[in-house]
Amino acid sequence: MAKVDLVKVGKNLLKSGETGKSVELLSLWQDQPVVLFFLRRFGCQVCRWMATEISKLEPDLRANGVALVGVGPEEFGLKEFKEGGFFKGPVYVDEHKKSYKDLGFKRYTALSLVPAALGKKVRDAASKASAEGIQGNFSGDLLQSGGMLIVAKGGEKVLVHFIQDSPGDHLALEDICKALGISANAKAGQMPVCNDDVCTR
Repeated sequence: MAKVDLVKVGKNLLKSGETGKSVELLSLWQDQPVVLFFLRRFGCQVCRWMATEISKLEPDLRANGVALVGVGPEEFGLKEFKEGGFFKGPVYVDEHKKSYKDLGFKRYTALSLVPAALGKKVRDAASKASAEGIQGNFSGDLLQSGGMLIVAKGGEKVLVHFIQDSPGDHLALEDICKALGISANAKAGQMPVCNDDVCTR
């Protein structure tokens, strides 16, 4: 994994999902550490489940002065994502996907997406989402992957640079807390049994 150039990445503009105003990415870590969750897309069922999982940490992050921020690669699906209450933090859009590119979040090809989307990690995460009543759709950019960036206050250093290898990859809640040196009361969701009903669609 290449070293993250926070100065370069920090200059990228994100559009606020609340106000529509643009901010530099670096403004999000200027005054506090930040957990930046880069979603594949707002309509993705697995991404929605991951957003709800990460959001379990929000009270503990806030109590420790850490911001939790979501970033999507396009505005498509944002309204439904916000209305669904999947994420407990501010949400931004990287309209030009510049941060995604600079952070090495890959784009699938039509040929590589199918095996990745049918992999065990995706099936397992999708079954967790279904078990919790989280639905998704196939609208928007299906080819973008995501990940996570955790940055120390003031951009002092990168604590975590996580790149999804498959659409179902995600950091465990305890790994996020460990990187920040905090403890949390949140418990990760239990993995439901993967059966033909949820794992073959």
